[in-house]
Amino acid sequence: MSWICRLVIVLSVLVLLFSVGEAADAADPRDRPNIMLIMVDDMGFSDLGCYGGEIDTPNLDRLARDGLRYTQCYNTARCCPTRACLLTGLYPHKTGMGFMANLDAGKPGYHGDLNRQCATMAEVLRSSGYATYMAGKWHICRDFQPEGPKHNWPRQRGFDRFFGTLIGVGSYWDPLSLTEENSPKSPPDDFYYTEAITDKAVEYLRADRGGKPFFCYVAYTAPHFPLHAREEVIRKYRGRFAQGWDRLRETRHRRLVELGIIHPDWKLSPRDPNVPAWDQADEPDWRQSRMEAYAAAIDHVDQGVGAIVDALAETGQLDNTVILFLSDNGGEALEHPGGMVGSTGQPWAVMRYVPLFTRGGEPVIAGDIPGIRPGPATTYAGCGAAWANLSNAPFRWFKTFVHEGGIATPLVVHWPEGIRAKGVLRHQPVHVIDFLPTFIELAGAEYPTDYRGNSIKPLDGISLVPTFENRALPSRPLFWEHCGNRAVRDGQWKLVATNVGPWELYDLDADRTETHDLAKQRPEIVARLAKLYEDWARRSDVLAWDDLDIPFIPPEDNPLTRTPAELEKYLDELEARRIEAPFLRQWREDHPRRQGK
Repeated sequence: MSWICRLVIVLSVLVLLFSVGEAADAADPRDRPNIMLIMVDDMGFSDLGCYGGEIDTPNLDRLARDGLRYTQCYNTARCCPTRACLLTGLYPHKTGMGFMANLDAGKPGYHGDLNRQCATMAEVLRSSGYATYMAGKWHICRDFQPEGPKHNWPRQRGFDRFFGTLIGVGSYWDPLSLTEENSPKSPPDDFYYTEAITDKAVEYLRADRGGKPFFCYVAYTAPHFPLHAREEVIRKYRGRFAQGWDRLRETRHRRLVELGIIHPDWKLSPRDPNVPAWDQADEPDWRQSRMEAYAAAIDHVDQGVGAIVDALAETGQLDNTVILFLSDNGGEALEHPGGMVGSTGQPWAVMRYVPLFTRGGEPVIAGDIPGIRPGPATTYAGCGAAWANLSNAPFRWFKTFVHEGGIATPLVVHWPEGIRAKGVLRHQPVHVIDFLPTFIELAGAEYPTDYRGNSIKPLDGISLVPTFENRALPSRPLFWEHCGNRAVRDGQWKLVATNVGPWELYDLDADRTETHDLAKQRPEIVARLAKLYEDWARRSDVLAWDDLDIPFIPPEDNPLTRTPAELEKYLDELEARRIEAPFLRQWREDHPRRQGK
């Protein structure tokens, strides 16, 4: 054998050994990033400091300064559908979550319970060798009572550890359905839910995982109503919103332009027609107090993010941890004036997630009632449409609607080892269906075609990893439907409608704030996009809202709803304590006492 042949053989062996070594290194779990997914609840597009808001968010601002901010990230306009999309990479109706959890409308897309034709990111990542943790709000299962079925609880859908709530809303001081692993959990003294979520997440991050990378999903309920926060944090914001929503919306619009997040040509959307001008609004001090408590709830979250980042840094995990932060939908406009649920004739206290008494025995007065400042455990209130209009600035509409105000979310991504760019913006349109495909690519995981004997639907989303280097994503339309509100975006064009309105057409390159409807000028684009939407709806288990019979308040046999007898007992107690409440008077007028009472 010639020396040339020997040299070729030696080089071939070296190349083979190098390749095997390289593959082994790639498979080494220590090289795969940890994944930290943090989501807040009902926070608008421009509330964070790094997105133009007035609220103090130094920890999130620091992540943005050292990472990426996305300007066109979308959720699905409401809690349950967004969570289903986020965790499965599918549009919500395909998972059974076309409406809300805990309520089954009897149709495949609307069972209110995560189906078995989807795999959660915890199931996928755990199968790939990740430790999987969750702290916070679940809200994608129909059954939440401890004695009932648990097949769709977090531990049964891929999480090694779980602490949090199973339903969508509750007191921050005493939340209904608080659970650890698979068992009910009673809150200890001085419990505050946002802090408890943070503490549990930090505990998970400091745990010994035997060398495994981790996926940790932190789902804060803040700033969803009720607006509960510690008084010392609320005090920071006294007077901060005294200019009122009109001037603050203008200020946020200007800041967003200065930050490069929105284009200077995009006009500030008009104040919502159901919102009065600030200088014509009554009870200004009380109205400010609502936004002060809302800001404090977000402040608590930012403190929690700081504690999580500190734990990652102290344990040497920060540099190789991908942190993503977003909101599940836009700001919430729903009001409970006088403590009543809209025009239903029912007091808010009819819902079990509203505690009737604090753990100390004091009555809880639930409702948006002038003179009652949100924050303490004896209150249960929201911020209302006017301040939600500020939270969603510069866009219009709110949570549940699929105009930009309902579906646009901030997205902050931070990963020191994997993203070289610092403090820059990404303008590619992205959607929560894209998160699972992104994590699969980062983890080197495989998406299953079947899981535990069930056929799994193919992913709807795509990986966002190319955007980390500011590369373009493949062109694709994006779709939305919730409560009959519907939309499709294809490139620069968006077709959108409310459940009672006609199609509207917007050129988002020129007018992302949706102030100039082009539907009449461009009927050919309306027709093309409407066809895209109809085809998607047919293949995605989406039904016309009018074809569904879904009550605004769950019926009396639903475990979330109190019986009239329970409500009467509570109201009797208020009367016995001589406590005045508008909803008490209205209920007594509509439901006279029975003879002999």
